[in-house]
Amino acid sequence: MSIRAIADAVGVTPPSIYLHFADKDELIVEVCREQFRMLDQHLQAATADIEDPIEAMRACGRAYVEFGLSNAEGYRVLFMGRWDHGDKGEIAGPGEVELAAFVHLVENVERGIQQGRIAAGDPHLIALGLWSTAHGITSLLISHPGFPWPPDQSAMIDCVVTQAVEGVLA
Repeated sequence: MSIRAIADAVGVTPPSIYLHFADKDELIVEVCREQFRMLDQHLQAATADIEDPIEAMRACGRAYVEFGLSNAEGYRVLFMGRWDHGDKGEIAGPGEVELAAFVHLVENVERGIQQGRIAAGDPHLIALGLWSTAHGITSLLISHPGFPWPPDQSAMIDCVVTQAVEGVLA
């Protein structure tokens, strides 16, 4: 991906991109931040009216997979590749925007633990397990479209998410 290709895609000249971003790395970081914002908004919309933390976790898992499948290239950039930071060293760790969706999942797990519906444990580790399941099925569906998936992928996604959620119940 070059600045010229990006400029062509958005209909501007390459120098105009540098009016907004110092370099390509800064542009990519901002694109990723926007993808993380979109992910969190999608998950929040999917769970907005759900009071039950268990049902919210199921809805969140389904919405996560939906987001990844409907936004496969953005998802690949966020979660399925390794961005080479070159000689700039590591960028700062994830910030509030990048972590928002995960923080909301941890909060949901905490509610479930407080209600006695999720087995006692470290909410962060439980949330990591749930996220790993949603990420795993999303990544597999994106990266292996030729695999003999069941004809009803929606039912398969529900089954996988339900298995993960039921695995953490009290």
